[in-house]
Amino acid sequence: MAKKRKFCAYRALERPYTRFSKFKKMSFVKAKPVCRIVRFNMGPATKKFKFKLSLLSKGSLHIRDNAIESARLTSNRVLEAALGKSGFRMAILPYPHHILRENPLAAGAGADRMSTGMKCSFGKTIGVAARVKQGQALFTLEVNKSGLELAKKALKRASTKLPGSYIIDIKENPAS
Repeated sequence: MAKKRKFCAYRALERPYTRFSKFKKMSFVKAKPVCRIVRFNMGPATKKFKFKLSLLSKGSLHIRDNAIESARLTSNRVLEAALGKSGFRMAILPYPHHILRENPLAAGAGADRMSTGMKCSFGKTIGVAARVKQGQALFTLEVNKSGLELAKKALKRASTKLPGSYIIDIKENPAS
């Protein structure tokens, strides 16, 4: 299987040119790849927490679904080990709707017989990505005062798995 292309190939937020239609021949994209994010919300839904932390993006970019899932796994592992499953609430906010495409060009001997070059170069679907704008929150994490430093550590670890740079915003919940 071919390896994934680098992030720089899909970094810029351009106008999405992916149309789905109920008539198959009118659709530009014939099949949508599956989203690999397993869970978008973790923790108890009704419990109140004192602090709310957000991981904010410093720039506009695409983030693949497998990068978001990797960030979720690392931060969730840190939090569950120390606080347990009910000691925090974490949510992934952006959903990967944007379809990434690639025009596969064969290289080497015999490539002229199997490749069409740039004719019909719309590309085949290779994955999905979330479109994130500057200042948008990717993760929100709610904890009590005892788990505040651990939550910062978990979000810092999550940001290392994601492309681009991020800041952690901390707010106190007035409801609790």
